[in-house]
Amino acid sequence: MRRLTAHIIIAIFAGENHIMTQPLVTILVPNYKTLELTKLCLRLLRKFTDPEMAKVIVIDNDSQDESLDYLRSVKWISLIERKAVPGESPVVSHSRALDLGLECVTTPYVLSIHTDTLVKNSQWLHFLIKEILKRPTIAGVGSWKLESKPFWRRVLKNIERQMQLAFYSLTGKNNHGLEGVGKNYYYLRSHCALYRMDVMRQLNLHFTDGDMVAGKYMHKQIIEAGYEMVFIPSDILINYVEHINHATTVLNPELSTREKSVIRGMRRIENSLKRLQAEVVMADAELDN
Repeated sequence: MRRLTAHIIIAIFAGENHIMTQPLVTILVPNYKTLELTKLCLRLLRKFTDPEMAKVIVIDNDSQDESLDYLRSVKWISLIERKAVPGESPVVSHSRALDLGLECVTTPYVLSIHTDTLVKNSQWLHFLIKEILKRPTIAGVGSWKLESKPFWRRVLKNIERQMQLAFYSLTGKNNHGLEGVGKNYYYLRSHCALYRMDVMRQLNLHFTDGDMVAGKYMHKQIIEAGYEMVFIPSDILINYVEHINHATTVLNPELSTREKSVIRGMRRIENSLKRLQAEVVMADAELDN
C-alpha cells in the first residue's frame, strides 16, 4: 500500500489522473574507491527510497578495489564500469561518469548524488519531486552547499561577504574568488540535483564541459534558455539528506587534499556517521538485496 500511495501522490503533484507504473527518477551515483561510504550511501538509498519510484545507476570510475567488488554484488543497482582516461582530472572523471549514466536514463527525471550524500528521510524523493513540479518553468532543484550552520555563523558569514563585496567594488578588483560573483556563480551541485529530462534532451545538455565542475556550465545553459533552477535552503534540504563535503578526497588523500583538510574532513565524516546511526545500517546486509 505504501508504494501505491507514493505513486498516487506523485501523479497528483504532476496533475495526472492515472497511477504511474514506471519509475519516475533515475539516480546517478559515481563511485571511486570509498568502500564503506559507498556501502552506507547505497544502503541508505535502499532503506529510504521506494524502488518502484526510482532506479539507481552506479558508475564506477575505475576504482580497481574492494568498492568495485562490492558494487558487483549489489543486486538492485545497475552498474556501469568506466575505464579511466589517462591524464583526466578527478573533476572531469566525475563529470564523464555522470554523462555515461545519463545516456542510459529513460525516466522523466534524473538525479545526481555523490557517495558522500546520505539519505535519512523516506520522504526525500517525494519532497524533491514536489519542488520541481511547483512550476513548469522549473528545470532543476537542489542546493549550492548542503550544510547546517548555527544562526550566528550565518550572520557573520553574510557580514564578511558584504564587506568583501564593498571592498572589491571600491578597489575595482574583478579577479577574485568570491562565491556567487562573476565566473564563480552559484549552480546546482551534483551532490544532490534533480533535473527534468525533457529539458536536458531539448537543450542537448551534459554534465561535462571542459574542466568545469559537473553541472556548472549546464546550469548556466538552462538559465539562459529561460528556465528556472531552484536552490533549496540548506536548513530545509538537510532534513532529508546530508552531504559530507569532499569525503572522497578526504578518504583518498592522493587526490590533492591538504593534511588539515583531511583532519577536518574525517571529523565531519565521524559526526555524520553518528547522527545517521551508521553502525546499524552497515550491519544490515539485507539492504544489498
